[in-house]
Amino acid sequence: MKYQELLDYIYRRHSGNVKLGLDRMLNILAAMNTPNTKLRGFHIAGTNGKGSTAAMLEAMTLAHGLTTGLNTSPHLVDYRERIRVNGTNISLEELGALYKEWQQVFEANEASFFEITTGMAFWHFFQKEVDTSIFEVGLGGRLDGTNPFASTICAITSIAYDHTKSLGNSLEKIATEKAGIIKDDTPLVLGDIPDAALDVILPIAKKHNAPVMCYGNNFGAGNIELTEDGTRFTYYDCQCKHSITTNLLGKHQAHNAAVAIAAFKLYMNARGLAIDWDAVTNALRQVNWPGRMQILRTEPTVLIDGAHNEEGMTALVSNLKQIFPNKRILFVLAILRDKNLESIIKMVCEVSDVLYISKNESTRAAEIEDQANIASRFATPYKTIPHVVDAAKAAIAEANADDLVVISGSLYTISEVLKVIDEL
Repeated sequence: MKYQELLDYIYRRHSGNVKLGLDRMLNILAAMNTPNTKLRGFHIAGTNGKGSTAAMLEAMTLAHGLTTGLNTSPHLVDYRERIRVNGTNISLEELGALYKEWQQVFEANEASFFEITTGMAFWHFFQKEVDTSIFEVGLGGRLDGTNPFASTICAITSIAYDHTKSLGNSLEKIATEKAGIIKDDTPLVLGDIPDAALDVILPIAKKHNAPVMCYGNNFGAGNIELTEDGTRFTYYDCQCKHSITTNLLGKHQAHNAAVAIAAFKLYMNARGLAIDWDAVTNALRQVNWPGRMQILRTEPTVLIDGAHNEEGMTALVSNLKQIFPNKRILFVLAILRDKNLESIIKMVCEVSDVLYISKNESTRAAEIEDQANIASRFATPYKTIPHVVDAAKAAIAEANADDLVVISGSLYTISEVLKVIDEL
């Protein structure tokens, strides 16, 4: 079976099987002889920032000579991005062989698309005997398919409103779901978490006897400087201070990097290994994580970002104001209908000189008319273009050499743009 045929088959056969709960995932892993209990590493949850944090952890572990498996979702261009070893996507041959080996188990359990991917990641990392596994939670945490991972370190990067139909309509409910990844006697690193969420998470951690490190209390990022080339800051905790630069843009990436460093320090200590701070700083300068405030070209500057909810768009807008204070901004927007459209569009209009309203190919994509109705309430001039790639091309064609074109609103949006990057 060819690659695309395999993906089409898996998606067609299993995409309708989504339902919350761990029974199917546990049955699959039991059939595999529980590779999830034989791996060590990091389990990362959070409303935003978990993917970037996971990528930073991958960079630091590799820089210390540790073989590493990274499982993330969703993918941007290639499904194989979801399962990578030592920074390289799983090969087509390995992917096909993995699915074929466990196809009967997947089908017997009526596994979902996500459960299949997660199960293959657990097995692949086990077979490769990686030193360190890094699993990014797909949705929530408590009932997520990655939750059976017997991780060495857990982290929750942020808590904000998103996926409220599945996770709840309050920070307390969302925090309860995210806190479901906390394991007995397993250190927990928390990002810049709202007090309402902390009031939920900390008692759960105490119940599990999980030591906790909190951003702003036990560690943090200070002296943050934002540039078009990267983000500089000082990482600090009770033991050390270090000047860090990461190639990822934005103040939020300094926060994510601080979470990653704190988690990495705990992990290396648990492994009885020494940290090489030169290796840490070099690794964070070249993190492999596209689609997050990524500059695709200059003259005009074209930037893509996967901001897809209120917290993400707040961060993007704030960073645009600081990094590009004097640039004219042409903003291409295509978001999903289950987000807070009015809040997101209002923020985008605050920084946009021209807004290009479009639609991505997701079945959850917000209708152009719905987005335009909201945009019409604000003073920003806007245009409607049906397809996001066409909207991006139009914005670039109409931009001056010193303008900034921003493309955002969803990971689906930037995925479609990345697939035609050579045409922009």
